[in-house]
Amino acid sequence: MKLGLEGAKRIKKFFYRIPVTILHDTVKYDCLTIGGSNRNTANVATAAGSSSMAAVASSSVPVYEPAAQLVASPSFAVDLNDGVRDEVGSFDVLANALQGVPPVGVGDGELGDPDEDDVEPETIEDDSGDEVQAAGPALAGGGSSSGTQQYPPYFSSLDLDAMTHEKTYSIRRGVQYKVVESDHRRYVGKCSEFGNGCTWLIRLSLRKRKGIWEVKRYNGPHTCLATSISSDHRSLDHSVISAFIMPMVRADASVSIKVLLNATAAHFGFRPTYRRVWMAKQKAVGIIYGDWDESYSEIPRWVLGVQLTMPGTVAVLRTSPVIVGGQVDESQAYFHRLFWTFPPCIEAFRHCKPLVSIDGTHLYGKYGGTLLIAIAQDGNSNILPVAFALVEGENAESWTFFLSHLRQHVTPQPGLLVISDRHNGIKSALEAPDGGWLPPSAYRAFCIRHVAANFALTFKGKDARRLLVNAAYAKTEVEFDYWFDILRSEDQAMCEWANRIDYSLWTQHRDEGRRFGHMTTNISECVNSILKGVRNLPVASLVKATYGRLAELFVRKGREAEAQMGTGQQFSQHLVKCIESNLKTARCFTVTLYDRDNSEFTVAETTPTGTFSLGTYRVSLASRTCDCGYFQALHFPCQHALACCAYARVNWSSYVHSVYQISSVFNVYRMGFTPPIPEGFWPPYDGPTVIPDPNRRRAREGRPRSTRIRTNMDEADPNRPKRCGLCRQPGHTRRRCPQVVGSSQTGRN
Repeated sequence: MKLGLEGAKRIKKFFYRIPVTILHDTVKYDCLTIGGSNRNTANVATAAGSSSMAAVASSSVPVYEPAAQLVASPSFAVDLNDGVRDEVGSFDVLANALQGVPPVGVGDGELGDPDEDDVEPETIEDDSGDEVQAAGPALAGGGSSSGTQQYPPYFSSLDLDAMTHEKTYSIRRGVQYKVVESDHRRYVGKCSEFGNGCTWLIRLSLRKRKGIWEVKRYNGPHTCLATSISSDHRSLDHSVISAFIMPMVRADASVSIKVLLNATAAHFGFRPTYRRVWMAKQKAVGIIYGDWDESYSEIPRWVLGVQLTMPGTVAVLRTSPVIVGGQVDESQAYFHRLFWTFPPCIEAFRHCKPLVSIDGTHLYGKYGGTLLIAIAQDGNSNILPVAFALVEGENAESWTFFLSHLRQHVTPQPGLLVISDRHNGIKSALEAPDGGWLPPSAYRAFCIRHVAANFALTFKGKDARRLLVNAAYAKTEVEFDYWFDILRSEDQAMCEWANRIDYSLWTQHRDEGRRFGHMTTNISECVNSILKGVRNLPVASLVKATYGRLAELFVRKGREAEAQMGTGQQFSQHLVKCIESNLKTARCFTVTLYDRDNSEFTVAETTPTGTFSLGTYRVSLASRTCDCGYFQALHFPCQHALACCAYARVNWSSYVHSVYQISSVFNVYRMGFTPPIPEGFWPPYDGPTVIPDPNRRRAREGRPRSTRIRTNMDEADPNRPKRCGLCRQPGHTRRRCPQVVGSSQTGRN
């Protein structure tokens, strides 16, 4: 009667919506059913801040006034920490709500626009009280805790949270549902046991005019019981897992699948397969860092953009033709290889130690490949990647591509030492006549970590491996023979294996001081400290990450070196610590001078130092050598040389290599990076579209094939029984699991 509609239109129900919070571009509403006429309209104003969605009445059309302090309503989601909220009470809102359009009130007579053709939503039955403690319907999450009937929320058609919530609800309840109908206008889901004692059903429809979906009907809760006990759930697909692990992947893209799998199992109570979690992580990475396939097409524009940002950047892109029907497709090209380095890296290497470590690491994304890295080290023992390459794998052609550009653009210095593993592709590239890596232009040395790993494949036992490493680190031939004799006493075959490798390639006492004490490639340290997580990213994000990570590294290390220079220090902190340690033991030596030029000495140790001691050492300050081997290997005075300098009253700093000076360390990071130009200002690229090679895609089914070089530690116990993937019990497979067989027979009956 108050609305003047008596006799003209039959009013079945009234609804009232109250905005309770505004978040960015979203307004949240609480929905109320208007009942009798004996209640005060003041209750409407206070209902927004009330947790009990009490029905209210009105004898006149109320005027909307926003509350002084908005109270956030429960979100339309499953609260996975405190259980799932059961009632409906939050809404994702229409765009015009933010443009000053008042919320629909009692005067509208129905929920939504009066001129829409949508029918009035049917009542959504509420779950019982015990259902709240376990898990309420996710699509009806949020709002009241009174247990009264409420109407469904709305959610955007562009957001798949609703489907995720529905799956999450089924997972938390341990029940199954099936999609009966799903198209661009409606979605209907029923319990798998619908018609067999369970009436759970949900129906959603699209409101075209507003572009939102509405829950038209919901019958709940489930009244069925799980027919079998399983460690997996059909609704726990990679989309649900991806939404759950998104924060963990965003925080650390290198998080392992095992960690994500355990977190998913602990959260949902079901243990998905390794493959499903792997797919979920790839989906999460794609959402955060861009699509895996489209990232390849961004590389040519990135090359143009980074060369515009920092002139002098070297980026060499190689592609292969796409053959379609026997003809070359000129509009597309397969990604093949990419080499890149930046001007600050080229300038930095001129002030680093005259050695470079090279190694490769596998990519862990949707498409396989290998990231090749060249690593240098400054005088303060800081590692620094100076060049990169994305290639199809480690072979002679890919290493030749990388090393030729590395020699041409980054490391043209003569007498350079290259530390690497024993890969035949590296051997072939370094021994190429026109590569520029042959002696005396450059020399090669093996990483002792890789040599020891190869040694362990043939000879078991940690003691034998330790003896080989000690022999490699020996700085004198006498010390090398000491450890080698112990190794020979263990097994003569071990020494014969080691003798097949040239001593100059893997021992320190034969390298003529070119190693500067470095025996490994430092690839693991570089990846873990500077390039952590980049192997898990799409290629475009990977190459962009190298620019950002190096820019951050140059700023941080440059500030440290500048601060040390400001305090008046002459040498790096690493050298100062080594000198201080040597000075402590140099005080108890007996020094004898053998020439009047103060250059030739003998030093006698009153007490042995270290695990291996000769007792008496010859020191030549003129040639910078000592019988202990440290002086010529590390290029700064050892403890015996320091004792001689103190005896002759000469300054030891003149016998330190220039790379250890703090000014040289600062020059490594003097040239910084410039802020990248936004992508909108990058030059246009008019060449063929670069696409990924389908042959590099990882297997779509089954566990991803491991790229790990397997050793004896990876060998599985052949006597260990295989277990079922569902019940985890031995004696049968997933297909023949008694639970699956029993449930299928029950369904037929």
